[in-house]
Amino acid sequence: MKKMKVVEKFISINGEGPKAGELAVFIRFKGCNLNCGYCDTKWANDPECEYEELSPYDILLYILSSDIKNVTLTGGEPLLQKDMPLLLNLLAQYKDIYTEIETNGAADLSPFTKADRPVFTMDYKLPSSGMEDKMLPSNMELLKSEDTVKFVAGSTEDLDRACEIIEKYGLADKCHVYFSPAFGQLEPSDIVSYMAEHKLNKVRLQLQMHKFIWKPDKRGV
Repeated sequence: MKKMKVVEKFISINGEGPKAGELAVFIRFKGCNLNCGYCDTKWANDPECEYEELSPYDILLYILSSDIKNVTLTGGEPLLQKDMPLLLNLLAQYKDIYTEIETNGAADLSPFTKADRPVFTMDYKLPSSGMEDKMLPSNMELLKSEDTVKFVAGSTEDLDRACEIIEKYGLADKCHVYFSPAFGQLEPSDIVSYMAEHKLNKVRLQLQMHKFIWKPDKRGV
């Protein structure tokens, strides 16, 4: 069994997504296959970043010891971890645990959509990220009603592109859809005005709650 590279594990509130504001136990994995301009966890993708080598069983024991029922697997890009299927299978045995994976849209979801699948919060990288060409359109067909697609926007042009994607894949009727401002680049009020102007029913504005409770660059929260 290979060890999984964990750079952080902690208890906090979910800062975003359908479980925003609820307690969650977070496992942050090292490494990513993207390099987004606005990334707020670049440190976790640095080759020199320190990490723990933990087996899926080690991680499961930590999660169970926390007595927290929401689990968020994040990164980096968590789906790059070779033993992720085993960890998900272990967590699926506990029916009272809600497992969410935060994924970047450039990792194939299909190996993780079997029975007892986790909930996906999947980014779609818009033009200002510099990574839109890495997105996998095939992932859109695998989403279910409990999943989320998140659009982090840094400009009005980004919002225009998000609207095109929402319409193309019928996302507003398929899953949760969130707009978030790239921190410090686009005002939340501008997104609200845009949503009103374009009559974006079923789309939600989402602010990263943890960045308002703590300093935006604080780790372990």
